[in-house]
Amino acid sequence: MVTNIILGFLAIIVVLAWFGGVRVVNQIERGVVFRFGRVQKEVRQPGLTFLIPLVDRMTKVNTQIVTMPVPTQEGITRDNVSVRVDAVAYFKVQDPVRAAVGVQNYLFAVEQVAQTSLRSIIGKSDLDDLLSNREELNKGLALMIDSPALGWGIHIDRVEIKDVTLPETMKRSVARQAEAERERRARVITADGEFRAAQKLADASAIMASTPSALQLRLLQTVVEVAAEKTSTLVMPLPVELLRFFDRPAQDSSASATSEVPVQTETAAPRPEPSDELTAPQPASPDELTAPQPASPDELTAPRSTPHDELTELLGPRDAARRPGS
Repeated sequence: MVTNIILGFLAIIVVLAWFGGVRVVNQIERGVVFRFGRVQKEVRQPGLTFLIPLVDRMTKVNTQIVTMPVPTQEGITRDNVSVRVDAVAYFKVQDPVRAAVGVQNYLFAVEQVAQTSLRSIIGKSDLDDLLSNREELNKGLALMIDSPALGWGIHIDRVEIKDVTLPETMKRSVARQAEAERERRARVITADGEFRAAQKLADASAIMASTPSALQLRLLQTVVEVAAEKTSTLVMPLPVELLRFFDRPAQDSSASATSEVPVQTETAAPRPEPSDELTAPQPASPDELTAPQPASPDELTAPRSTPHDELTELLGPRDAARRPGS
């Protein structure tokens, strides 16, 4: 009876020990077994594995790619510019035994190596390289981090520089430099365009000089293009020969009208002789002009002349008959 109890107790212990030594390794992990404190060369693969109770101890190591941001590092470039640079590193465990035995904490170790390597890259590079030639810097940074990480069983997949922060004064200087470069390119392009346009105009002038009709056609085409816009006023020059052509009918019509109009001759009044001027009566004084003169008997009895009689005496009887109202 006692023997059966002891055997049953031992069976229970064996079963518990059996189940206590069973471990499950995930697909993304690898198991490193320590037996009596000594690491085993065989790495436990994903699945169900058995450990000897109270003898074996297993450490699981993640074999996925780890994304580690590198903190922002401030440094001075080779051309004495103060910058702040941050990066990101991608790595994974290639040898689980080395990662578990060769380094205490491989994540912290890789982070510190990445920071020191980034500072070294900043000091060896120029500002232009940090801004435009990042591919070469990324390769150099990955190589610098990968050299010590190989001893820890870590493989550096890639390292990339994320951002480069410049001081405000340097940003303004870079902006002015970029603006000056754009202005220089714009002036070169404008000068090149004017040079080509001048060449084309010279060729066109040579063609028009050899063919005068081409100039007239070009003038008419320009007139048509300008006339399409109703908001503009077109002032078109005309040849002098065309104006002379329109001037001839006007001269002929004026000559015919002149031949039809009768010529009237006027008799000039005889000029007074010097003796008459000397004997001419002197102008009267203001009192004489205002005082009424008495009329003589002959003036009272003589008939008064009308305006028609005075006109007849001046023009003659024939011309007076032609005047209207005669």
